[in-house]
Amino acid sequence: MLKLDIELRRGHFHRHVRIDDEARVIALVGPSGAGKTSVLNAIAGLVTPASGRIEVDGHCLFDSTRRIDEPVHRRRVGYVFQDARLFPHLDVRRNLLYGRHGGRGAPRFGFDTVVDLLGIAPLLARRTRNLSGGEAQRVAIGRALLSQPSLLLFDEPLSALDQARREELIPYLQRVRDEIRLPIVYVSHHPDEVRRVADSIHALD
Repeated sequence: MLKLDIELRRGHFHRHVRIDDEARVIALVGPSGAGKTSVLNAIAGLVTPASGRIEVDGHCLFDSTRRIDEPVHRRRVGYVFQDARLFPHLDVRRNLLYGRHGGRGAPRFGFDTVVDLLGIAPLLARRTRNLSGGEAQRVAIGRALLSQPSLLLFDEPLSALDQARREELIPYLQRVRDEIRLPIVYVSHHPDEVRRVADSIHALD
C-alpha cells in the first residue's frame, strides 16, 4: 500500500529511502537522526523531497519527474505526534470537533463511533490539562480520525509515556488498526510495541 522512493536533503542531512510494501500497517524503526520523522513529514506534505515519488494505496502524492506535489490539505492525512498537541483552552469535546472535516457527504468516521472506539466518552467535558498522557493521546487519535483521513501517520505516539501508560494505550492502537482499516505508517523506538501493532517493519540505519 506504500510505494516510496525519495531523496531527502536538509542542510547536512541526506537520505535516500525506498519502501515498496503491500502491508496495511507499516512500521519504521531506527536510531534518532535516521530520518523516520522526515519520511512521515514527506508523506504528509510537510517536507518536500529533493526528488522521487510517493504513492499510497495507488494514489500518487508526490512525483518530482511528473511535477506532482499534492498540497497538504488534499492529502487527507491524520497525523498523531509524540505529544498530543491538544488545545489547552478547549475541553476534550471541542478538541475533537476541531478536527472534524467539513467535506461533502456523510463522514466515514462519525463522532460517536470514534468516541466509543477510543473509550473517551467520560473525558468529553474535561479540560485537556487534566488528562493523563495516555488519555491525551487517545483524544489526539480521535481528532485525527475525525478529520476523515485516508492515511494515518503515528510519530512515536507512546514515547512520552511510562510503561504503564504505554500498556494502557496499545490495545486502543490495536482497535484502531483492526476496526478502522486505514493504511498506517507507524514510527517507534520500541520493538515490542512495533511487533504488537505493525504488519511489516522497515529499519532505517
